[in-house]
Amino acid sequence: MHDIRLIRENPQAFDAALARRGVEPIAESLLALDAKRRAVTTRMQEAQSRRNDASKAIGQAMAQGDKAKAEALKAEVAELKQTLPALEEEDRALAAELQDALAGLPNLPADDVPPGEDESANVELSQWGERREFAFEPKEHADLGPALGMDFETGANISGARFTFLRGQMARLHRALGQFMLDRQTAENGYTECAPPLLVRDEAAFGTGQLPKFTDDLFRTTDGRWLIPTAEVSLTNAVREQIIDEAQFPIRMTALTPCFRSEAGAAGKDTRGFIRQHQFEKVELVSVVRPEESEAEHERMTECAEGVLQALGLPYRKMLLCAGDMGATARKTYDLEVWLPGQGAWREISSCSNCGDYQARRMNARYRPEGSKKTEFVHTLNGSGLAVGRTLVAVLENYQQEDGSVEVPEALRPWMGGVTRLKP
Repeated sequence: MHDIRLIRENPQAFDAALARRGVEPIAESLLALDAKRRAVTTRMQEAQSRRNDASKAIGQAMAQGDKAKAEALKAEVAELKQTLPALEEEDRALAAELQDALAGLPNLPADDVPPGEDESANVELSQWGERREFAFEPKEHADLGPALGMDFETGANISGARFTFLRGQMARLHRALGQFMLDRQTAENGYTECAPPLLVRDEAAFGTGQLPKFTDDLFRTTDGRWLIPTAEVSLTNAVREQIIDEAQFPIRMTALTPCFRSEAGAAGKDTRGFIRQHQFEKVELVSVVRPEESEAEHERMTECAEGVLQALGLPYRKMLLCAGDMGATARKTYDLEVWLPGQGAWREISSCSNCGDYQARRMNARYRPEGSKKTEFVHTLNGSGLAVGRTLVAVLENYQQEDGSVEVPEALRPWMGGVTRLKP
């Protein structure tokens, strides 16, 4: 969400920033709509004020015995009472039209976000870990997994495409990964564990930017709620419509939840295997901070996600996304891409974003700086710490053995009940 006052102050800068995200110039039309709304608001306020003044003057005229003036004032008040509802309705309609126009626009990219239209313009910042040298041809997880308990056929028979049924040791490894990540983020990185709702109302999905733009990517229930595509929605909305006590900062929350996505924009992508599912689990990280703290918090959050990959010994690279490849709510995003030897490719496993005050404006989440009478919008950040299914894929492909077994990473063994290897 954007502040129309800032657009009024510098419409050229607003258009220039959005142009980096491929948005055509729009400030002029927004300001025209804003001017129209403000003119109607002024007329409405003037009419309300005149009605109040005329109503008071009626009594004064009657007290003075001036019946003619009193009758004229009554007629004026009656006319204003008929006029005002139309003005009020026009004001509401124009305010809603302006809000819808602003709500449909993406966040402005930070100054250090590189230009570009798609992932080809993303910038690699660093790599970590050594890629394993195999004495055999490594398999993709979709070929390796079925003998270990990754049952694609049963999942599809029960629910259709993009669903998987995990069995036995594979289900245990999947659970161990989620618990390991959650414990690490809470015990070592200071995030508060939460168990949030998986169903949310329109206001919550709007607050974090899923609505109205990404309706087709969500699943909706028959009573009008939405299944969360990520715990970011529930966790971030924990501060909606609040004025937060400054002493609470930084607020850091984490949750391990199922996530649900229709993948409407991913037709034909990753239809084979466990990479892109309609239902998956993820450990989500959310921070709510003062504006001056959000850049440092973004670096910290990304390091918390990186720590999981490092503990598991999974090679990865850190990417700075270009303006055209970021999510709509982000002003700056780092992606962590893990190396998958079976695919011979880097694949996203975490995305950490600084949203600035974009979501806070949509949620009306504020705080009052010490010594100030005015409130300011908080800054919100979110990231994956990590996507459990994709981490499972990375473990399978990086720790596979020639006989089809998979070694369990050392860091996971406390959560595996003594199991050190998945065997076909």
